Amino acid sequence: MKRHVLVVAALCASGAIAAAQAPMQPPANPSKAAGTVMKGKAPVSKDILKVSLPKSQEADLSNGIHLIVIEDHRAPQVNFQLIVDGAGGYYDPPSIPGLASFTASLMREGTTTKTSEQISEQLDRLAATVGVGAGISSPFATVSGNGLTRNLDTVLALMADVLMNPSFPQAEIDRYRTRTRASFMSQRAQPGFLAQERMSKALFGDHPQARVSPTPAALDALTRDALVEFHKAHFVPDRAVLAVAGDISLAQAKEKSEAAFGAWKKTGATIEPQTPAAAPGRPTISFVARPNSVQTSLRVGTQSIERTSADFDALTIANRVLGGGPTGRLFEHLREQKGYTYGAGSSFSAARITGAWSASTDVRSEVTDAALTDLLDEVRQMRDTPVPDKELADTKKALIAGFALSLESPNAILQNYVDRYLYKLPADYWDTYPSRINAITAADVQRVAQKYWAPDRLQIVAVGDASKVEPALKKLGAYEAYDTEGRPAKTTGSGIQ
Repeated sequence: MKRHVLVVAALCASGAIAAAQAPMQPPANPSKAAGTVMKGKAPVSKDILKVSLPKSQEADLSNGIHLIVIEDHRAPQVNFQLIVDGAGGYYDPPSIPGLASFTASLMREGTTTKTSEQISEQLDRLAATVGVGAGISSPFATVSGNGLTRNLDTVLALMADVLMNPSFPQAEIDRYRTRTRASFMSQRAQPGFLAQERMSKALFGDHPQARVSPTPAALDALTRDALVEFHKAHFVPDRAVLAVAGDISLAQAKEKSEAAFGAWKKTGATIEPQTPAAAPGRPTISFVARPNSVQTSLRVGTQSIERTSADFDALTIANRVLGGGPTGRLFEHLREQKGYTYGAGSSFSAARITGAWSASTDVRSEVTDAALTDLLDEVRQMRDTPVPDKELADTKKALIAGFALSLESPNAILQNYVDRYLYKLPADYWDTYPSRINAITAADVQRVAQKYWAPDRLQIVAVGDASKVEPALKKLGAYEAYDTEGRPAKTTGSGIQ
């Protein structure tokens, strides 16, 4: 029987190959109803896409943790993230910027009952993960992980041990200091990092939001006592959110979470509310001299908005039109038309306090002046000229379609509900997203471009070889020069003095 099957399969395969090699012939008489117009393109509905998000189920644990659950029983696994408000880098002490990220990284390296190796070995056996991270300028730290449904009790217990009982062994601190110092040295060789660092300083000054990385000095100042003190003061359940997605119900999640985190007691401690940075001063060209660079990293940026701003949707569309990947104007102009770069785009952040917007590209040194002029001209056109109807409609469709596609992921849906909770967005915020995006007009887009991308708000950063690009940059206005360590520097036509 197997022999016959193989013969038939071979005959079918040879027939398929022959058919593939034969020239394609158009049908002799294609059927076509009377009056049919062949347009040669896929039909596109003009109706607003309607979406229906799976509803989150929410509850509060006995110690104040807010629980958010998205059920999805398609696979026997559960993903979770515990977000601790007040444990992020925004709350670093001024003497050790980066302490929150140091603490988060080292919590995973040993507890009072397990070594780092034992934690890793147990997670490997369970095919699970547990990790801890803290944003360098964010107010949040996150303990995250995943595991199979049948192992969830064990994984949650391990997660709770890492969260509540880190031991911060001195040997692990020393190893962490050694490998982190090497990464600090490496990032200073990256023009993208230097540009981001300088732009953050230009926009936020000495505010915590200006931080993009801990410093070597902070690493040198790190002690075990500092880690223990920060963990005790900031990793508390009073303002924590536990978000869970996967093969679990609200009742199960609440029961298992109470068992795992019930011993994590509220402290009643308060945290200072975040305050926004002062607005930047006059527009300035900040240049970071990187001798022998063959490219210039260009950034144009400004402070943006809060997450709750009424302009969030309009600015989302404006940014998409200008710098939204390969369909954005910057990519089309700087790469496709001029060939200055491999890529160009823009993005913005928005949180409880004012975030940042920036446009970026990396270009050949010899076209620095032309590329920056063209980039600024594209921003100017967003201010001066309404976006054409078709371009605006296509941008809206792309945003709404992308949103609809993201709803295939339970974790993406869960993140939407976490954002809604953290930023106190309306209950129907995500249900009404498509209709809100579709309601934005060309006048709205032009208004936010004029408001947030005004010439007197824009800061310019360039990283490159001073001997090749400094004269072109100096003619643009107020000019400041720095070396790759961030120190002010005087430059000449031949480099830094």
